[in-house]
Amino acid sequence: MFDNSVSDDTKKFSMDNINLRYQTIVSAPIEEVWEWITSLEGIQKEMKPYFKMTAPKGIKNINDIKIELGKPLFRSHIYLFCFLPIGHDDMTLIKYTEGKGFIEQSPMSSMELWRHERGLEKVELGTMITDQLTFKPRHAPKLMNKFLQRVFRHRHKVLKQRFG
Repeated sequence: MFDNSVSDDTKKFSMDNINLRYQTIVSAPIEEVWEWITSLEGIQKEMKPYFKMTAPKGIKNINDIKIELGKPLFRSHIYLFCFLPIGHDDMTLIKYTEGKGFIEQSPMSSMELWRHERGLEKVELGTMITDQLTFKPRHAPKLMNKFLQRVFRHRHKVLKQRFG
């Protein structure tokens, strides 16, 4: 189950930020879900076939990175449909709580603003995963909104398939 509704605020594309929110409950312990969502393999599988993002050699999960909140951790090159280079993301966390969630607010070549909050919550049936996005594309906001809705619905579908 996920909530892919778009609030009335997101219908204003001209100069406003776009906000999206998705929630999924999976039947896996929070520790197992955390391990997946903070691994490069998990991120890549969630985003495939829409995106591929690079990471420096040797990085397999978030534990391989020295986290300094508010400072770029590394530059990730972004590939549309896993092969077409479309820009970069200077991966920056502004909040990080081990085992519970993070807020990534990264400078991105394609966005004036990119903020992705992902949180985990232990619930009776397993773990609730929440993604809250706030973004402002540099170009084609209506198209980017629709495309990112599709990407995040897909990501939550992958999570549900992975964990049940």
